[in-house]
Amino acid sequence: MTAALWPALVLPALAGDPLAEGRRIFTELAQPSCSLCHTLNDAGSAGQIGPNLDELRPTAEQVGKAVSGGVGIMPPFADSLSPEQISAVAAYVAGVAGS
Repeated sequence: MTAALWPALVLPALAGDPLAEGRRIFTELAQPSCSLCHTLNDAGSAGQIGPNLDELRPTAEQVGKAVSGGVGIMPPFADSLSPEQISAVAAYVAGVAGS
């Protein structure tokens, strides 16, 4: 599955603005919050534990896989976030990282 198609498969299930929802998941809904560990300027986060997402500029597919299954010390979120929420946060990060 290509990075461009991956988030499109589940984003229509979310109401409203998917990027705004992705930001809310990144900053508030995911527990622990993504912003505790990651730097992402758009989210106003300056975490120092995980990679700086503005520098890394991951694709939505990379973010989705990391959020779903975890990577390194990052826990998996597949049991606490829905596929739609994972897709929204993946699209958000991929869309704003480095901007």
